[in-house]
Amino acid sequence: MRKEEQLEPTFTRAGEATTARYTRIPEGEMLPETAYRIIHDESMLDGNARLNLATFVTTWMDEHGDQLYHDAFDKNMIDKDEYPATAAIEEYCWRILGDLWNAPDDDDVIGTSTIGSSEACMLGGLALKRRWQHARRAAGKSTETPNLIMSSAVQVCWEKFCNFFDVEMRFIPTSDEHPLMDGTGLEDVVDENTIGVVVLMGVTYTGAYEPVAKVAAKLDEIQASTGLDIPIHVDGASGAMVAPFLQPDLEWDFRVERVQSINTSGHKYGLVYPGVGWVVWRSVAALPEDLVFRVSYLGGSMPTFAINFSRPGAQVLLQYYRFVRLGREGFTAIQGASQAVALYLSAAIAQMDAYELLTDGSDIPVFAWRLTPGHTDRWTLYHLSERLRIKGWLVPAYPLSGDQSDQTVMRIVCRNGLSHDLAEDLMRDIREETEFLDGLDAPMPHPGLGPTFHH
Repeated sequence: MRKEEQLEPTFTRAGEATTARYTRIPEGEMLPETAYRIIHDESMLDGNARLNLATFVTTWMDEHGDQLYHDAFDKNMIDKDEYPATAAIEEYCWRILGDLWNAPDDDDVIGTSTIGSSEACMLGGLALKRRWQHARRAAGKSTETPNLIMSSAVQVCWEKFCNFFDVEMRFIPTSDEHPLMDGTGLEDVVDENTIGVVVLMGVTYTGAYEPVAKVAAKLDEIQASTGLDIPIHVDGASGAMVAPFLQPDLEWDFRVERVQSINTSGHKYGLVYPGVGWVVWRSVAALPEDLVFRVSYLGGSMPTFAINFSRPGAQVLLQYYRFVRLGREGFTAIQGASQAVALYLSAAIAQMDAYELLTDGSDIPVFAWRLTPGHTDRWTLYHLSERLRIKGWLVPAYPLSGDQSDQTVMRIVCRNGLSHDLAEDLMRDIREETEFLDGLDAPMPHPGLGPTFHH
């Protein structure tokens, strides 16, 4: 490395003055400032995370959270012997969640952190499967064909679980009459091989809560008539960090006796940078002992039942920071502010002739809408999404699931950091772009297949 290179002006050094795309490791070194500049500048082509209204994932924390992240990004969560304080904080967090979710016995509850809700769902599903297997073997019955019941609106992680762990996936399709899984039709799909039912506290497509207590009541009826005792896992990726604060009287959690486990994403409405998830079981017995491994690692012996091994410890500290910094009142204020923005935006969109709401953000601060039938044949919501992207907003358009797959909707996720001021700017742009699209004299080409209209 020539010393003179350090004196060369920025953007003229080797590496910066040529291509910055390496698909093979370079032969030589470069200055750290040069490497930083190359990667920083290329990543500028990403969208602005704060304006990404498609993602549920946290895009902002305060400077103290940022500093705590910096202080702990080198800690490995699995190394509990070397980082016992971080291990203790992990337990504090899942015990806090068990309390928030009304676990019946504080001394008989168990949980763990994960990389995200996908891993947490895998663990919840595995516990259901293993408990079913134990019961079947004890009864001298086959364990060859387990199945899991869920709405067609589930997140893809449940399809992965069933694929990876050889479980038949049985869908309850959504429809205009039953846009949420509410227990209707369960009697037609459950049988002695059903390991459980997954209920969504926050459907990804629309933000609505599936009625856990109503599904449980239907399973009670099924047990009364067939003897089948089928547990529930609540996928609360988003809603499990919203409902305790905004809908505290809603019974969806361990107050419902059939609920054996609940997962959530700390990096969604848990208000932590990605990635961290959590899963909690209502009792130690709900997590089969043979799913827990005791490993010797770096001089210590420790139990582990996560799928991942080495993973970041920093986000666990960030979750605890959020809990102790905000408390119940702070979480209620933040989730309430996000919901107020969602209700403002959904009400404003509902007033426009072009659109009708599917949800308004009164469950989790997420809402969806569609074009009013018959409003236009010249443009679709995909065109509106493209027009908003030109302004910097990332607002997705996509088809619904099940029997509603012929319907296209748009969805906005209101997160901490989407202020009322930004929401007013967004609403102005939605109105302007809708007026522009309505003023077209001819149908728009499909987005990406033709010229982009400018005005």
